[in-house]
Parts: sequence; C-alpha cells; structure tokens
Amino acid sequence: MKSVLYIKNMVCPRCIKVVGEELTKLNIEIEHIELGKVITSTALDIQKTGQIKKVLEENGFELIDDKKSKIIGNIKTLIIEKIHHSDSGFEKLNSSDYIAGKLGYDYSYLSNLFSSVEGITIEKYIINQKIEKVKELLVYDELTLNEISYQLGYSSVQHLSNQFKKVTGLTPSHFKKIGGNKRKFLDEL
Repeated sequence: MKSVLYIKNMVCPRCIKVVGEELTKLNIEIEHIELGKVITSTALDIQKTGQIKKVLEENGFELIDDKKSKIIGNIKTLIIEKIHHSDSGFEKLNSSDYIAGKLGYDYSYLSNLFSSVEGITIEKYIINQKIEKVKELLVYDELTLNEISYQLGYSSVQHLSNQFKKVTGLTPSHFKKIGGNKRKFLDEL
C-alpha cells in the first residue's frame, strides 16, 4: 500500500531534490515526487513518519497532517508552479477558475479557507508571488519591463509598475538600480 505525504515549503526543483535525497537516506522508496507532495511505494508506520517529520523540519520543510492545511498547501503549490516554474504564467487565465478546477472545490470555499488561515487573500498571495517573479526577472536583466508585464499577465506596464511600487515601495527601475537585494524566499511570502 502506498502513502501520500504533503509537504509544506517545497517551492522549487532543488526542494524536490533535497526531499528525495533525505527520504532515500531513510530507505523510503519514492514512487513519485512533485512540489508539495510525495507518494511512497509502501505504507509508512508511525515511527517512519516521525523520522520523516524530523528530517523534513531539519531542512526547512514541514509535514502537513490535516485536510485544511493540505488544501492551503496545494493552493500555494499551484500558484508557485504557475508563476515561477511555468512558461505561461497567469496570462489569459482566470486564477480563481484555475485553482478551483485543479483542486475540485468551489473557489469561495478555497478563498475563505485560505484567508482565515493565512491572514491574506489568495489574490494578495498571487500578487506577492508575481512581484517576487518580477524582482527575479529584473535582476536577470534579460527581459524588458514590457515583456515581463506580458509574461505575468498584467494588462499594462503601468499596472505592473503601480502594483510593484505598492508592494515594495520602489519603482521597478529603482529596484533594478539598487541591484535587487530585497528579494524574499518564496516560502516566506
């Protein structure tokens, strides 16, 4: 019998690698691993689950136990994957339809649950993730602000600039000048 583990703070491919390596050290056979989720080939007993919990916490991750936390973790994972690890971003896509469709719940339920636990709305979380992606792209200096705006689904460069300033207190051009030393870790947003 398989076990499914939901893991908080898995936000990038390196996280997948670290979790995979740590579970392999514990002699756990992994059938599938992705952001926020691991499927093992065999069932895990309480002792093994305790070992997993300990090693995950030592690496900055957290094993999610309850249903509501799993749903919130899944929401965050969907948003991070779409914004940071996808070529398409959120352009031409209604984020509420996307999230509700992927998770199979009514969006108003998801939105209320997320807000009550996280203290911010899903929309605000999406905006924070987009701004971090904008910071990253500005530091790389490979795309124009117009290209960044289009890639992340903003209606205009002005809309992106206004939102960027509202969140960071800086204009994108000023942020670029100071060298991007104000970036945040994705799991801290």
